[in-house]
Amino acid sequence: MTTTERDTRILREAKREGGVLRRPYRALSIGIVSVVLLIAFEATAVGTAMPVAARELDGVALYAFAFSGYFTTSLFGMVLAGQWADRRGPLGPLTAGIGAFAAGLLLCGTAGAMWLFVLGRAVQGLGGGLVIVALYVVVSRAYPERLRPAIMAAFAASWIVPSIVGPLASGTVTEQLGWRWVFLGIPALVVVPLALALPAIRRMAAGPPDGRPAAFDPRRIRLALGISGGAALLQYAGQDLSAWSLLPAVAGAALLVPSALGLLPRGTFRAARGLPAVVLLRGIAAGSFIAAESFVPLMLVTQRGLSPTMAGFSLAVGGATWALGSWVQSRPRLEPHREPLVRLGMLLVALAIAAAPTVLVDSVPVWIVAVAWAWGCFGMGLTLSSTSVLLLKLSAPSEAGSNSAALQISDGLSNILLLAAGGAAFAALGGGTVGAAGHGAGAGSNPGAFVAVFALSVVVALAGVFVAGRLRERPRNAA
Repeated sequence: MTTTERDTRILREAKREGGVLRRPYRALSIGIVSVVLLIAFEATAVGTAMPVAARELDGVALYAFAFSGYFTTSLFGMVLAGQWADRRGPLGPLTAGIGAFAAGLLLCGTAGAMWLFVLGRAVQGLGGGLVIVALYVVVSRAYPERLRPAIMAAFAASWIVPSIVGPLASGTVTEQLGWRWVFLGIPALVVVPLALALPAIRRMAAGPPDGRPAAFDPRRIRLALGISGGAALLQYAGQDLSAWSLLPAVAGAALLVPSALGLLPRGTFRAARGLPAVVLLRGIAAGSFIAAESFVPLMLVTQRGLSPTMAGFSLAVGGATWALGSWVQSRPRLEPHREPLVRLGMLLVALAIAAAPTVLVDSVPVWIVAVAWAWGCFGMGLTLSSTSVLLLKLSAPSEAGSNSAALQISDGLSNILLLAAGGAAFAALGGGTVGAAGHGAGAGSNPGAFVAVFALSVVVALAGVFVAGRLRERPRNAA
């Protein structure tokens, strides 16, 4: 069957049958989307409570490690979840991941010292890495191919309300009840969606894909430790721009590069057609956009005099347009056109990043950023959800876990590397210093430092336009 015939068949089936909220998918869909919703609330709320927590715990010096600790352990959790899910099914890593995520929240909320708080964030990261890969395997096992774009769109939509309400709710809780309740309030809420989803997962997606446990690969676990340790050293080096920071930077690169080559599909870094290009594009899209977005509020505050609240609101509409883009890609009629759809998405991302620093010119109105970022988020919705759909389409059932882990590693690793590169360029050009996820910088930054950061992200995003043309495998024979 040719690709066109297959896409036409999927379109006919999607029109004839129900969606993700029809039986037998209703309980599963509501449960796993609710889990993503709660994780999204935590992710968007934690940034508001973190400065207060660091001040009260007398740990401002360790502030950046509260972010980098999460990212580092999540990389290991992703690889572990991939191995676990391919060998035993997604139920084990999903429950363990939610348990670790909740335990990390409790540890953060009860911490009496900053090092305990950082430890809690590391435990959270491990749980988050386990959960995200396990959810991808659940989608691969439980949903037919025609429904996967819709459930991925639901995952994206579950970030809309948290992205708008999360910081405000977190700020209110922090002021009225204290920062600890931002962390202590979520674990109890996870119980309900988990109880709803687990029976459906046990029925529809439990066990190894072919009835036999896959072989355990200890080499991938060693590589996971290498990539986590390398990322940690690079982040540590990026927070101290001195001659001594070269030592951990070199050691981190020595660990990270061979580990990444071993964990990502062969041909990823040369954009080989099919699965390698999909994994590479995920990293390009996520890294370029998130690295640029981290500097937008800082640019509006230091260069145009906006308050932090107004600077944050300039990006708020992006949550809705991101979900809209994800919904558009889920339409069955567009399935045969997924590759040009992704190319359009990456072009919108590149144009949005290029438009943002125009507000450094005083005559340019600041609302340009809000408009540009809304279109950029629409492009991200088209692109990221499509890479998730394509990855599951190109993965054999026995490889869904390891390939999903590779996709998430590409996403997380590119964020770390491009944030580190952008932060270093920003500091070198007189912009100040930037910690994890763009937190913390001196006022009165040099405008040229912002231009350098956005220029780097634009170049990377334009590379994604090229890679988007290599997502489909070539037909094996013309006949």
